[in-house]
Amino acid sequence: MSTPTPSPGPRQDVGRGILLMIATVVLFSLMDATAKYLSQSLPVLQIVWARYSLFLFFALAPALRGGFLILVRTRRPGLQVFRSAFLVGSTLCALTAYSFLPLAEANAIGSTAPLLVTMLSALILHENVGVRRWSAIVAGFVGVLIVARPGSGVMHWAVILPLGAATLYASYQIATRILSTSDSAATTLFYSGTVGALVLSAVVPFIWVDPTLEGWLLMGVVGILGTGAHLCIIQALTCAPASVLQPYAYVQIPCMVALGYAVFGDFPDRWTFVGAGVIVASGLYAWHRTRVQARRS
Repeated sequence: MSTPTPSPGPRQDVGRGILLMIATVVLFSLMDATAKYLSQSLPVLQIVWARYSLFLFFALAPALRGGFLILVRTRRPGLQVFRSAFLVGSTLCALTAYSFLPLAEANAIGSTAPLLVTMLSALILHENVGVRRWSAIVAGFVGVLIVARPGSGVMHWAVILPLGAATLYASYQIATRILSTSDSAATTLFYSGTVGALVLSAVVPFIWVDPTLEGWLLMGVVGILGTGAHLCIIQALTCAPASVLQPYAYVQIPCMVALGYAVFGDFPDRWTFVGAGVIVASGLYAWHRTRVQARRS
């Protein structure tokens, strides 16, 4: 089979894009729960290294079929590197947050990513974002304050980490959308794995902890789930606009609540539910306004 070549533009298939987005968030949820479990015995940086090492292994698979030069060829090398750096930073922030916070709480704060995509779409892609959508973005951050409850005595310093992860992940999505018009999914996946693996391989020897057999197996699971999730989202954003797919990212919230309770015995308190509800409602309203604006245009 020949290596996919860059296409001149994204192929629109909204139904397939939605299914791929749901698959993405389910895989990410399973990966995050596995990483949180592993963080009890291994450094987060080592877990992330394992993820990217397998990520790179699978990304190199097309090269084994004789298409290495096609795989590394990109029309926007700088953006590929920055996109990959956004992804590495988002992963480090998120998995570090999960090592300190319950899955549901960290994920609720991280669910501001779709709102941040809307904001960055205005600032970077120059999309027309009106007052109502900006108000939704502000309301979403009010939801973050409800979840975090600063000044209540229960706020953990690590709440800043999922917010940082959301910002970097939104930047990654915008970059992915731009790259989908010029580079193939295989090329984008290759750069994602290469940048992460090279940077982390230079650091991980200094913090290495020898894993048990279970640790090695679970690090492999993290890598496989992460690779599958990112391949799904690359294909999803190729099939449908980010604004269409945004609501389906919220499927991750019930997934994380279920996994947090089943694996770690954590169940969100009422304020986490209220804050998450505000964040989701804000995101869905921003999405609705995007659709209304699109129809008017």
